[in-house]
Amino acid sequence: MVFVVGVVLFALGLLASIAWHECGHMWAAQRTGMWVRRYFVGFGPKVWSVRRGETEYGLKLIPLGGFCDIAGMTTYDEVPPAKASRAMYRQKAWKRLFVMVAGPVQNFILGFALIWVLAVAWGLPDLNQPPTPATVDKTQCVSATVGADGRMGPCSGAGPAATAGLRPGDEIVAADGTPVSKAADLTPIIKKSTGPVTLTVRHDGTTRTVTITPQPVTVTTDDNGTSTTETVRMIGIAYPEPPGPTQYNPLTAIPGAVVFTGDLLHKTWDSLLSLPSKVSDLWTAVTGGPRAQDTPVSVYGASVIGGEAADTSNWPMFIFLLASINFFLGLFNLVPLLPLDGGHMALIGYEKGRDAVRRWRGRAAGGPVDYMKLMPATYVVLAVMGTYMALTLTADIVNPIKLF
Repeated sequence: MVFVVGVVLFALGLLASIAWHECGHMWAAQRTGMWVRRYFVGFGPKVWSVRRGETEYGLKLIPLGGFCDIAGMTTYDEVPPAKASRAMYRQKAWKRLFVMVAGPVQNFILGFALIWVLAVAWGLPDLNQPPTPATVDKTQCVSATVGADGRMGPCSGAGPAATAGLRPGDEIVAADGTPVSKAADLTPIIKKSTGPVTLTVRHDGTTRTVTITPQPVTVTTDDNGTSTTETVRMIGIAYPEPPGPTQYNPLTAIPGAVVFTGDLLHKTWDSLLSLPSKVSDLWTAVTGGPRAQDTPVSVYGASVIGGEAADTSNWPMFIFLLASINFFLGLFNLVPLLPLDGGHMALIGYEKGRDAVRRWRGRAAGGPVDYMKLMPATYVVLAVMGTYMALTLTADIVNPIKLF
């Protein structure tokens, strides 16, 4: 039940983020004298609306986004003569740029606000935290089972690691001759082993080899009510715990959130640039291969992860994921391709540059860009985006990312 509530809450958070984005366009247009005819949350048949001044506000049946209808976004948009001077395409370039950039800015504002809440309520992690080293923090016994909640069953005595002579402070540098530099390198080798494993260990400048026989463990996982089991191998070591989140009060959270936001924006930008390279990984996930943790997720996939976070009471993850999506929406909409906001900004920049050249040549300024001539390119962008979204959605359905 908590999972379902979490999915709904996260989906509503995404819808609110899109509606907030459109609010940025609407408020900027209204403040610069443009005519905003409609502002709706959702698409499809109208459910409810009310008129305030010259703008109709309302809800539509399909809650998959929203829109802000600004009169005269192109020359093909018919505007009554009495309001023709308020058509968007007739406005100065700075006003049009202000309106277009206001949407992404709203996402950045909301993302920052969520990060501030995260900082005050739970603290902020270090996004540049180095990987956990393959160093023994302590040795422990190994249970025969691990439950769906991730907890090991009862066990006693020394585990395989302690029996073989591993001790706290040992740095494992190789496993069966394969170099390892972090825990993420070592764990898969141990889990998939079928017999004794030879570890190369360094401690206080001295290197030695240790042979360990990993113990089989039955691990149970719960995939939305469906339990599955698999057998893996463990040796009974715990790695050093990474530093916990940095705690803040409401005042110190402001500069802390600024720094954290800068780091998150940088990582989000890197993720945006890597989208084309993830097509092969998504296709592998759809066709039966493993699903990489760093592949993109659809709205459906993000909502499911949000539901899982709520189900495990991991509200920091819930808030962080929603903030990350807002930063992604803001940056993605700045990409200079139609029909994204960045595409409209690029055309405004083109008009200004073109008119500067015309003035230099002693000619009058040119007219607004003819959007109809750009429709074939726009359709191509829409087709690529639609195909990518369909591939991501399919991967989220048939081979979802597992974070919990």
